[in-house]
Amino acid sequence: MDPYKFRPSSAFNSPFMTTNAGAPVWNDNSSLTVGTRGPVLLEDYHLVEKLAHFTRERIPERIVHARGASAKGFFEVTHDISHLTCADFLRAPGVQTPVIVRFSTVIHERGSPETLRDPRGFAVKFYTREGNWDLVGNNFPVFFIRDAIKFPDVVHAFKPNPKSHIQEYWRILDFCSFLPESLSTFAWFFDDVGIPQDYRHMEGFGVQTYTLVNKTGKVHYVKFHWKPTCGVKSLTDEEAVKVGGSNHSHATQDLYDSIAAGNYPEWKFYVQIIDPDHEDKLDFDPLDVTKWWPEDIIPLQPVGRLVLNKNIDNFFAENEQLAFNPGLVVPGIYYSNDKMLQTRIFAYGDTQRYRLGANYLMLPVNAPKCAHHNNHYDGFMNFMHRDEEVDYFPSRYDPVRHAERHPIPSDIVSGRRDKTVIEKENNFKQPGDRYRSWAPDRQERFITRWLKALSDPRITHEVRSIWISYWTQADHSLGQKLASRLNVRPSI
Repeated sequence: MDPYKFRPSSAFNSPFMTTNAGAPVWNDNSSLTVGTRGPVLLEDYHLVEKLAHFTRERIPERIVHARGASAKGFFEVTHDISHLTCADFLRAPGVQTPVIVRFSTVIHERGSPETLRDPRGFAVKFYTREGNWDLVGNNFPVFFIRDAIKFPDVVHAFKPNPKSHIQEYWRILDFCSFLPESLSTFAWFFDDVGIPQDYRHMEGFGVQTYTLVNKTGKVHYVKFHWKPTCGVKSLTDEEAVKVGGSNHSHATQDLYDSIAAGNYPEWKFYVQIIDPDHEDKLDFDPLDVTKWWPEDIIPLQPVGRLVLNKNIDNFFAENEQLAFNPGLVVPGIYYSNDKMLQTRIFAYGDTQRYRLGANYLMLPVNAPKCAHHNNHYDGFMNFMHRDEEVDYFPSRYDPVRHAERHPIPSDIVSGRRDKTVIEKENNFKQPGDRYRSWAPDRQERFITRWLKALSDPRITHEVRSIWISYWTQADHSLGQKLASRLNVRPSI
């Protein structure tokens, strides 16, 4: 089925200008006036329609991930994992699935430079034969918080000061000083990878823990990874200033120009697998989004490759109106009890309904490419032609039926109703291990960035001491270096 079959187009079968209703416009250069000088008549319908549409041609920008670039391509299975999942698009090597990918910066506005230190979004929409799967991730494998009730707070802290509209580190470090689990993400945020060279040289991580379910119902926890075939490359702070000063869209341009030249970006797709029956052997909770799964303990397993070989046709239609939702899964891939993921299942769909409208999944870029049927009717901007008389289920007048049942996790859940934190916090081991894995020059750049952030004049002695104590617990020598250079005595 052609998703664009009923799409209206400004150039559809008309050699001349028309109104939105299709009426011919014989003069699109002059307003209808009384005499040559005016006044302008309100009855100039085309003028009023043109201005009214113009003042509404921007939609609300995304609260996060506002600045982004998209491209299209395909995903191809290269390794058989049918023993792990019954997902149809992963059924055998050689199977290809069309995709669209959106890369983005997280915090800053739609027109901001792409060289700012910021997490990057890496979101992939798979148009499978069993519906769309949205894998919405970042270029870091972890996140600052582990419970989504703090998501509005962490975003507010990273966003500009509501009084001055200036992003200030004292706000970030003040808020995160209450969250020692944020150390894991800061070990990536203030590392060299905090400013990717461009999107082609950037890793992607699914971040959340999902589950894979095979045809017998066996469940495994899973993390998803994208590894660029051209390697991971980053900008130093000095390089970022130079690049951003000459081109605030350098990463978007690099992606577009590379594809246009036939230099198609490619990533290898991997999974990490944990049997839930064995998770107690780990010294961290595998559903904790502030933890990454060490690859030496839980090795990467190759699955497929992602190739972006086509630029988008229209930035607004296929980037601004492109909408992702972690709630969109397909048979064989399911959620876990990851607290952040559980809440994102609702939040992403809700923000898209606010930003684009209740029928955002009808837009061609978001609509499934397989046959689909439901009774979601009407609402703003419902442009699908429908002539059914039955808009309920079940009905003896409509042959539609339930789909064939597919397995989902069936574990028994019990516990006391409570607001609590996970038991295995283990906030300091992974950040320390990551720091110790770097070469000395990379460690020094990390320290320099922290010194700059902690030297913000609004940072209090208390906040500065807390961060030094956190990093001392992660790595004693790192804490000592920060303390001595800031002239602060570390206290744990």
